[in-house]
Amino acid sequence: MLERLRSLKIKTLLVSSGFTFFTERLKGRLSLDYTLSNTLEIKNGKLTGKVVGRIVDAQTKAAKLCELRDGLRLSREQVIVIGDGANDLAMMAEAGVSIAYHAKP
Repeated sequence: MLERLRSLKIKTLLVSSGFTFFTERLKGRLSLDYTLSNTLEIKNGKLTGKVVGRIVDAQTKAAKLCELRDGLRLSREQVIVIGDGANDLAMMAEAGVSIAYHAKP
């Protein structure tokens, strides 16, 4: 699917409440255009257990989608969102098509 999207010049964004450790690796491996996720704080080469910056929550996900959509001058109808949880609902509301994939209650 991603290969076909790239061939059509369609942009891809991975937004996750997870961590950049994983999303940045997926970005490279899958040739995604954009990612947004939480950054874990590291001091003296060790994880502190804290997150740097704002936590990626439902509102942050929706805001990033809108920022990118507006920046690319896309209409809501030109955006497809796939989500799996309640924290994706606000982002899904900003898209023309929303797909719940293995959605959690």
